[in-house]
Amino acid sequence: MSILARLARLPRLSRTVGATLITLVGTAVGAAPLQAGSLDVRIGYLQWVPDRGPVLSNVIPQPEDAGLRGAELAIGDNSTTGKFLDQTYSLQSEVAESEEAAVAAFEAMRQKGIELFVVNAPAQTLKVMMDKAGDNTLIFNAGAKDDDLRTGQCHTNLLHTMPSYSMLTDALGQWLSQRRWKDVFLITGPTEADQGWANAFRRSAKRFGLKIVEDKPWTFDADLRRTASQELPLFTQADDYDAVVVADARGDFGEYVPFNTWLPRPVVGTQGMEPVAWHRVVESWGAAQLQNRFRELAGRDMNSEDYAAWTAVRSIGTAVTDIDSAAPANIRNVLFSDNFQLAAFKGRKLTYRDWNGQLRQPIPLVHPHGLVARAPFESFLHPNTTMDTLGFDKPESDCRING
Repeated sequence: MSILARLARLPRLSRTVGATLITLVGTAVGAAPLQAGSLDVRIGYLQWVPDRGPVLSNVIPQPEDAGLRGAELAIGDNSTTGKFLDQTYSLQSEVAESEEAAVAAFEAMRQKGIELFVVNAPAQTLKVMMDKAGDNTLIFNAGAKDDDLRTGQCHTNLLHTMPSYSMLTDALGQWLSQRRWKDVFLITGPTEADQGWANAFRRSAKRFGLKIVEDKPWTFDADLRRTASQELPLFTQADDYDAVVVADARGDFGEYVPFNTWLPRPVVGTQGMEPVAWHRVVESWGAAQLQNRFRELAGRDMNSEDYAAWTAVRSIGTAVTDIDSAAPANIRNVLFSDNFQLAAFKGRKLTYRDWNGQLRQPIPLVHPHGLVARAPFESFLHPNTTMDTLGFDKPESDCRING
């Protein structure tokens, strides 16, 4: 592996140190002969997020460019290394207003010769795109958390940088089990995302020895801004429980559950303490430098969608640096090889599961102003890697995308 390739895989320590290292290495290799021709790496970014509908709380809205800004930052990171290797990275992006528009943009980009894609869209949209993709098209899922995409509806050329519902809820389940808070009160909202999150948590509860003492759906449409202190204590009334678990993906009621429960108990799940792919409070292992660069680019904090898109584009860049090829099949082979490791500011090198294409990664457990813990925890053992204690392990999945 070249010196520059090794440099590209190191976490960035600071803007000054990074610039110094690149300058020194660039000087050292300046006298070396360049490659015969430049390598053009073109990546398509597609985003379609359905209208979430009216939200019954003052929840902070999701940025409209969530995901896109992460991909843009990663293109810049790839280009920093690429310019020394005569590699050029470009991003063609489309934030669509409908599934039809997203699929049309996908087909249009493919007609222009783009075969590497990062997609932030619902699972159904991903499936439509995969049906229209060629055998040489490589797609990174940076938005859909659905477990079905990782267990029974896998595609050979679909990889996932967004953690699945089960990865998120397994992280939470491990933490609750480790704290011995094993009796929980589960509240589930009405949306499809709420149901997906809650179903994953029910599986995690069985997996880690938790007991759901109450499993109640949220069926009200009241404005809790005025009535939370009266409604929620009655709703959460039960003999005893150690924690309240909330599955409210869009924030209809979950923001009002903390401090309004019948018993004085912690609130976790999609509100309270959350398992996430990324959050602004993650600052260890060089992450503060990534956070600062992102704020400078986007004017806001980096979120999970941004991080998933960033890791997808950085995965491509890391593979291209190793093999000096932009062919999707060659990139895919590298990503699933034993030698691939992605340095991604999470304290561990990240790799892809060869049976379903999911990126293995630690899951931060956070509240709005601080990091609580990071899963997986050492007490949960695995014969290969503890990161496979999060989400569906190989024996639990029907997917075998590498034969």
